[in-house]
Amino acid sequence: MKKYGFITTYIIVLIIFSIYMVLDTLVLKQVYTGETISADYELLDTQTKSSGMTYKTDTSYEDDNVKINLKEYRQNDTTIYVADIQIVDIAYLKTAFAKGTFGKNITAKTTEMATEVNAILAINGDYYGVQENGYVLKNGVLYRQTATKNRQDLVIYKDGSFGIINEEQISATDLLDNGAYNILSFGPGLVDNGEIIVSTNTEVAKAMANNPRTAIGKIDDLHYVFVVSDGRTNESKGLSLYELAGFMKNLGVETAYNLDGGGSSAMYFNGNLVNKPTTNGNRITERSVSDIVYIGY
Repeated sequence: MKKYGFITTYIIVLIIFSIYMVLDTLVLKQVYTGETISADYELLDTQTKSSGMTYKTDTSYEDDNVKINLKEYRQNDTTIYVADIQIVDIAYLKTAFAKGTFGKNITAKTTEMATEVNAILAINGDYYGVQENGYVLKNGVLYRQTATKNRQDLVIYKDGSFGIINEEQISATDLLDNGAYNILSFGPGLVDNGEIIVSTNTEVAKAMANNPRTAIGKIDDLHYVFVVSDGRTNESKGLSLYELAGFMKNLGVETAYNLDGGGSSAMYFNGNLVNKPTTNGNRITERSVSDIVYIGY
């Protein structure tokens, strides 16, 4: 009887522990209060908006500092939205946390975060909040510097250049010292030096081949694209990473990087949700995520 009692107790404890681990990973919120490291450089102060005229339509925005044109493409039975961006300083390309807080399982919809920071244009980011490791550098402040094995990151430098790095090969503090302004830690890299760097078999973990996608690319100095594709519906199939890389290359990018996709993929522009985000294809709705990449003041 003692043997069976021990087994019963062991099973109960195991079940409770398993439930806790699931809750801790996906539900329980935790604000991180670890030390942050700020960069020792200053970027342009973007708090004061342009003193000139602002021109806006459903598919465009232009002022003295920011120019954005939105286009819709159809490729591989998929609807793809491209925001072509030109800015006068990298300080107008920013990142933001859900609820303005660095932490675990602290989330909000892309449109909610974009509205809160008065973004002109925004896409979902790297969903750092569901990862225990991986570099987190946002707007020149380093929040997490624990490397993840085989993780490719996109580094956005203060001069506006992009670089794709492996976290195991360079420390986050070294990147900060080298002028890193933002690090996006999801991946993989799609295009580097104008060439596709993923294969037809490359995927994120065990994800399906065709998915809604979010990506960012650099065409030229202070000239970028945000790209979001719909997927998982009869109307829009979705893209593989290789198809996404090919599409980005055809846009003329020299560097392109994959961000969190699937139900997270969302684009916001001029106060509106642009695409049709879905997790399972049955319902069009935004998934709450931990961060965004945006253009704004």
